[in-house]
Order: sequence, then C-alpha cells, then structure tokens
Amino acid sequence: YTLDNDLLTTQQRQFYEDNGYLLIKKLVSDEDIERFRREFMRICKREVNPPGAMIMKDESLKSQFGQSEKVVNKVQDFQEDEELFRYCTLPEILKYVECFTGPNIMAMHTMLINKLPDSDKQTFLHPMHQDLHYFPFRPASRIVCAWTAMERADQDNGCLVVQPGTHKTTLKPHGYPKWEGKTNKLFHGLLDEDEKTPKVHLVMEKGDTVFFHPLLIHGSGINRTSGFRKSISCHFASSECYYIDVKNTTQEHLEKELEEMVRKKYNATSVELKDIWNFRARLVQGERINL
Repeated sequence: YTLDNDLLTTQQRQFYEDNGYLLIKKLVSDEDIERFRREFMRICKREVNPPGAMIMKDESLKSQFGQSEKVVNKVQDFQEDEELFRYCTLPEILKYVECFTGPNIMAMHTMLINKLPDSDKQTFLHPMHQDLHYFPFRPASRIVCAWTAMERADQDNGCLVVQPGTHKTTLKPHGYPKWEGKTNKLFHGLLDEDEKTPKVHLVMEKGDTVFFHPLLIHGSGINRTSGFRKSISCHFASSECYYIDVKNTTQEHLEKELEEMVRKKYNATSVELKDIWNFRARLVQGERINL
C-alpha cells in the first residue's frame, strides 16, 4: 500500500500497511488554514463563485438561513478556486502523497467540509462508507486522501471515525441509509455495516493531517457543539491510474445519480461519469499519463 520512499519511517509505513491510515501532526500551517477559512466565508457570502463548485447545503436548514456558514455543509470540487486549490499543491502535503501514489500526482476530488451543529430535525453525520465507491478509477492502492483538520476535531464535534484494517477488504455495496428525516444528497453509506468491527476516533488538532486508503471504512459522528467543525481534503491519484466501466457493478446507481445532477445543473443533454472526472482532475506534480 506504500511505495519505497525516504520520508516515512519503517514504523509509519508498517502502520499504514496494517491500518490503512496515517496521522501526521501539525502538517499544515495556521496561516494557510486561516486563508482557507477566509475563502470559505467568501464563498458562503457569494463574494466568490468558483466555476464547477458544488455548494452543498443542509436540506433541513435551507429555508431559514439562505446561504451562510450556518447552512453550507460542504464546498465540493473547488479545483477552479485558486485560493482553496492551493491546499492540493502544498509541498508538505505532496511529499507525503508521493509515498502512496508515486511521483505523477493528480488531484481528483476536493472538499471543504463544514460540519454543522446538530439540529433536532436532522442528525448531520456521514454514515460509514468507503470513498472508492465514488471513484471510477483504479488501482485503489495508488489513490490516497489527505484530510486536514481546520480546528480541533474530537468526539464532541464529530471527528473522523475509522475501522482500521478495512482497506484490505473489497468494495462493498453502498446506498442511502434508512434514517428518519432527511439524508443529504450523495451521502451514501454501507448497506451492511458490521457493528463488531472496532472503530477508532481520530482526535486531531488544527493542522493535523490524516492520509488514508480509499477502501478504509470511515465516517464521522454528530457535531454536538455550537461551533462549526471544518476540514479540507483532497483525493489524490497516480496519473497512471485508469478509468473503469462501472456498469453492472455496485457503483452503477451512483453513476446515474451523479449524471442526473450534472445534467440538471448545466442543462447538458448527455454526460458520462468519465467526463465529470476529467473536469475535476488536475495535475499537481509530475506528468499526466492516463487520468
């Protein structure tokens, strides 16, 4: 799951091989994080409107607040926002990414997550899932997520929860969980979760960054505080990865949902999953080969 490199210690490599994730303390500077925070607030206030970005809002709060920090739970696909996309090009991030992907690195999928305080109407948590469910490219072991806490994340405000070692399993069927109330769009979860698998809560300080494998089963809990828990992340892949056809696989229904959303948003007549990913993908290091 890791490549030979001069950066990770033997213990760090072994930890990732065994567990599917690796936490690096204080990797991103406070200054950078404050810049990302300011840009997020500008997007909330509609001072900037990055092309192609999906500004996701909590379905149950939309009517109350319009567009503000109180409603926007995610800015997805910020590859056209120069300020936020800096995250994907930070040398301190890329030197770790290279240990998993090799030297030719594509930024494939970007998100700034603003976990809202939980409301009575809706428990805003992300069900346990595997990120590979969303990705029509392989091999899985040349894909890695970098996820940076923009403030302290703990069990009170809904930190990441991982199931160590589950990166060694296969991609499992996902869908919308049968929860009461509303589920946010595209928040798919495992349809059959094994409750007995041990979970680890990743308590992280501002600037701490976790790198994890796309098959690692993970999610996040409820934000029980009155504050907003922000994080910024990017999925990176080796540009030598290749697209696969998801027809007749567990990913097929996701493809339909995503294509439908994009068609509506851009009034496009025909959209293919590969087109959507080509639009998101950006080379950040080395040369572009397949993706």
